[in-house]
Amino acid sequence: MNPSRLFILRPVATSLLMVAILLAGLVGYRMLPLSALPEVDYPTIQVTTLYPGASPDVMASSVTAPLERQFGQMPGLKQMSSTSSGGASVVTLQFDLALALDVAEQQVQAAINAAMSMLPTDLPAPPIYSKVNPADAPVITLGITSKTIPLTRLQDLVETRIAQKISQLAGVGLVSISGGQRPAVRVRVDPLALAASGLSVEDVRSAIVAANSNQAKGSFDGPQRAATIDANDQIRAVEGYRNLVLANRQGASLRLSDVARVDEGAENAQLAAWANDEPAIVLNIQRQPGSNVIEVVDRIQALLPSLRASLPAAATLHVLSDRTVTIRASVRAVQFELMLAIALVVMVIFLFLRSVPATIIPAVAVPLSLVGTFGVMYLAGFSLNNLTLMALTIATGFVVDDAIVMIENVARFREEGETPLEAALKGSKQIAFTIVSLTVSLIAVLIPLLFMREVVGRLFREFAITLAVAILISAVVSLTLTPMMCARLLRDGRRSGEGEAAGDAAHERSAPPDDGSTPHRPGWFDRLVAGYGRWLSWVLDHQPATLLVAAATLVLTVLLYLVVPKGFFPVQDTGLLQGISEARQSISFAAMAERQRELARAILQDPAVQSLTSFIGVDGANPTLNTGRMLIDLKPLAERDLDAVGVIRRMQQRAAEVPGITLYLQPVQDLTIEDRLARTQYQFTVEEPDPQRLALWVPRLVERMRALPQLADVASDLQDSGLQAYLEIDRDAAARTGVSMTAIDQALYTAFGQRQVSTIFTQANQYRVVLEVEPQYASSPESIAAIRVTGRDGALVPLSSIARVVERPAMLAIHHLGQFPSATISFNLAPGFSLGEAVEAVHAAERELGLPASLQTGFQGAALAFQASLDSTVLLILAALVTMYIVLGVLYESYVHPITILSTLPSAGVGALLALMLSGSDLGIVAVIGIVLLIGIVKKNAILMIDFALDAERIEGKPPREAIYQAALLRFRPILMTTMAALLSALPLMLGTGVGSELRHPLGVTMVGGLLLSQVLTLFTTPVVYLAFDRSARWLARRGRAA
Repeated sequence: MNPSRLFILRPVATSLLMVAILLAGLVGYRMLPLSALPEVDYPTIQVTTLYPGASPDVMASSVTAPLERQFGQMPGLKQMSSTSSGGASVVTLQFDLALALDVAEQQVQAAINAAMSMLPTDLPAPPIYSKVNPADAPVITLGITSKTIPLTRLQDLVETRIAQKISQLAGVGLVSISGGQRPAVRVRVDPLALAASGLSVEDVRSAIVAANSNQAKGSFDGPQRAATIDANDQIRAVEGYRNLVLANRQGASLRLSDVARVDEGAENAQLAAWANDEPAIVLNIQRQPGSNVIEVVDRIQALLPSLRASLPAAATLHVLSDRTVTIRASVRAVQFELMLAIALVVMVIFLFLRSVPATIIPAVAVPLSLVGTFGVMYLAGFSLNNLTLMALTIATGFVVDDAIVMIENVARFREEGETPLEAALKGSKQIAFTIVSLTVSLIAVLIPLLFMREVVGRLFREFAITLAVAILISAVVSLTLTPMMCARLLRDGRRSGEGEAAGDAAHERSAPPDDGSTPHRPGWFDRLVAGYGRWLSWVLDHQPATLLVAAATLVLTVLLYLVVPKGFFPVQDTGLLQGISEARQSISFAAMAERQRELARAILQDPAVQSLTSFIGVDGANPTLNTGRMLIDLKPLAERDLDAVGVIRRMQQRAAEVPGITLYLQPVQDLTIEDRLARTQYQFTVEEPDPQRLALWVPRLVERMRALPQLADVASDLQDSGLQAYLEIDRDAAARTGVSMTAIDQALYTAFGQRQVSTIFTQANQYRVVLEVEPQYASSPESIAAIRVTGRDGALVPLSSIARVVERPAMLAIHHLGQFPSATISFNLAPGFSLGEAVEAVHAAERELGLPASLQTGFQGAALAFQASLDSTVLLILAALVTMYIVLGVLYESYVHPITILSTLPSAGVGALLALMLSGSDLGIVAVIGIVLLIGIVKKNAILMIDFALDAERIEGKPPREAIYQAALLRFRPILMTTMAALLSALPLMLGTGVGSELRHPLGVTMVGGLLLSQVLTLFTTPVVYLAFDRSARWLARRGRAA
């Protein structure tokens, strides 16, 4: 049966079918979304609760703990972490990949509702959840500045006119306003003036609450008219609060302005943000996990003109960073490399065939196979990203093989004098099963990739399926279009040179098999074949030594695998850097603001920096007052002299010159596995139920890790050296004066907590009334002497008479992992070291320190995924080998021949691993995928050789040595052509220097290195291994007969 016959005889139908595939692919290409990588985000939700004035301990016990107890009962929860700091609680929930984000959202909302009864009654707002990964950098950052409009007014405009509109866009997970200067009425009381008037701060709070109300009042409904009831019960202007009557003394009214300063200000005075070096309102827009970055940013960019038009002329909106700029550049770079690979493959075909008509056939088949793949990608819900385009680039070398094999076979029949139509019919019938076998065996190599688990599995599923689809379409094209075009384009090989196309048997079998020469066809290739024949004869005369070489490559592969540096995912240069600044733990807000601006000025002097945003203050994104955040947008790669890692090293040298503050930097990555942002790139967590023991051992571990040469920028988020003003209350004295603990807490909170005591409701927004003491009374613990508390019979009792203040160290932030106290130690890799070496060094440091058994340690995020990938790497390669063996065994109906074919693989492994080591790359996931693909490519060489040897033995009755020798010479040309095609398809990936090249480089290096070495060795080792197994089979057969 000839599956190609119908298509050869019906050229119009075949052409139209191919046009249909082409059009479907083009339509799919236009509709495919762009992205950096396949969408593999864990469903992640962040729950934020703000409680101004609360200490970290109060936040952890009264807010975070009740929420964690409810969240911990949710099915599908993979990991829960939390940070409780002064005035903020942030719980991050990471769910299993199989759970839909919307289902997780419903569970989170139900858990929050269940916990509400356990939360403090005076929370300004209930917990708010956002479908966002806090470790994911903003997809776009906007800065709004003005030289004339106050920041509070600017914040109001941004919140009402911009932030809400952006939040409504599909795919937007969170719009956070950094440096938030939300307008508020700030009431700053003078506690001494209050005491002189016989009032306490609590009396002022009660008066404000009672004077500002906005409640339902009902309506009148008479026989003829109806009217709603309203009143001037709400105070909306600052002047109204100034004139508020607190008490009447001897016929005179004591107004709030008599004992306090009332003016407009910010709701939280301890927040600040800068765009470059200019005070600004900064919008950080993060996407929902699983949403497409490009689509989200495109929607935001389309909205920006109308948003700019809604702002006053004095306000300016700047785009400070845009993650899609480098993503688009990276995709364009891979598209160029794909086109270059196609051109190189077509050129190498022409070099060997030296016939324009014969070159046109694969030149049509290759693009058609690749374009047709786009249609299937669209139907499968894939995107155009770095990995799918890498798969298509590699596929260029794969898909051309089928066309080469078909053309070669048809050309051979033309050489024997058949008509073009008969040659196409006979050649396609003879080679059809081989093409199907090659296709099935090649796809079989990709099967293990589909069973990889977790993030890595999701990541490379699109890669494997895209490559498999391209190979399948290539097989279809080679069985339909290619033979049809051969029947119409291939002329007589003796006139046009198609004899060159095939290394065909008609000519080559006429050559004496013992010298390998082809005297009728002089030229460089004939000399090459003759030289190969002489070398092969010598090798066949020294088979034991050759077998030793083959065995040595296997041993060397294992040894190289053990010593090659191991990694996970290449560090990408996305043009964005995230920074966390850290000052001493007792620093004030004003001092931190000054140091943060100095640090920003130093960074802005770096020639690679295009723009910078920075913010400080506790707002959920930033946990403590002594830390700040920076997002640094770098100039395009072509305009700077260093990559992201080099820029970081230079910036850290500049930052070290700024006194009193430390800056930790890391490049933003397209693949975000972490669920929290640490100071540096890789995370290592320590859990301990006892916080004191945790605080004892974490600094020791940090100190030991800083001494390791494999690590750099080691830092910890354990902050236990903050200052705490601890009140030691004399409970007996308090009881005598009738002062309750609640009254003391309320007085302290009102005086020093920026307490939000009332709300002003408007149709556009809600504004708070913030009550506190004058700044001079809130600058030191001695200020407590000015505070009065209401005691028995309304008497005012000085707080200093029943309590004394003791300064002591305290936690600035309390971190939990799975409800247990934890600390995260983060690190970058030192130059010249791999992640695998760093992980081993950390484990060794653990063992040296002898950590207590109660301390649980483990890597998080990318480092944890790396450990999991180490376990699966060997299994993945073994699974590919086993799958290949089974498929080949089925095709050849033999237990032995598949081993002969697979014996070619160690040489490819040696070449790949040596190439990685010489190029300074580590063996990461991308490189492992390259090695798996090598298994599929290299086995083709052995298949082409062994197929002809078996035919020569069975049909022509030749002895094994003569058969394999002749097969090696006959198939030398197609082997060289297919290998060169695969090698040249990988070459652009290896040599590319564009944006995102660090992701593609390991794949190109492994394939080029593996193909170069395996091409040289397998041409000699395969015949020897074939003969060795043949002798073994014959010996076993003779022994069986003798028995």
